[in-house]
Amino acid sequence: MDDHSARFDDLAEQQTATQHDLAIRLVEAALFASAEPVTARALLALLAPLDQTDVEAIVARVATRHEGSGLCIQAVAGGWQFRTAPDLAPFLTQVQKRPRRLPRATMETLAIIAYHQPCTRTEIEEIRGVSLGQNVLETLIEAELVMPCGRKEVPGRPTLWGTTPGFLERFGLRSLRDLPRREELVAELPGVIAPTPELDLAKDDAAA
Repeated sequence: MDDHSARFDDLAEQQTATQHDLAIRLVEAALFASAEPVTARALLALLAPLDQTDVEAIVARVATRHEGSGLCIQAVAGGWQFRTAPDLAPFLTQVQKRPRRLPRATMETLAIIAYHQPCTRTEIEEIRGVSLGQNVLETLIEAELVMPCGRKEVPGRPTLWGTTPGFLERFGLRSLRDLPRREELVAELPGVIAPTPELDLAKDDAAA
């Protein structure tokens, strides 16, 4: 190999390395700037012409760069998001206002919707064994945890209810397939502080 060929190869390697470093920085910036989980599709658009395998490798590289720092990358709600390191939660709760709890009846309703969706109000009441107050659904809608997802094709065509992408994000789930056991859903969540305010989806001892 002559000197010109060797120099050309060196320049090609440098260019590839520069592009790779830029891709890592772009992914890091995109995750940092977004309050919502960033999907693979969004990163593919940002990093074209890379493919999904490349994107996943770059996300893994960014995650490695932040190991041992105050931040970590978590796969949640079909994308990735920066979260504070779980081991720092006890310290952060000393300076961050504790979010309000959802009442027990509201948590039970959320659990039923999560595991039986799509379901109607009547079906929720049948499972709980008590009538469902309108304020319960309104609380879940306001918290962006549930949403209407069509109507059941029966007389009266009642509204069907299901969970939102925000539900997955609040619970740190990639998809509904990652749902824990129902009793775990209504138990105290681990002290993970998200970059955006989140509800404490804990079981409240006070009955609704």
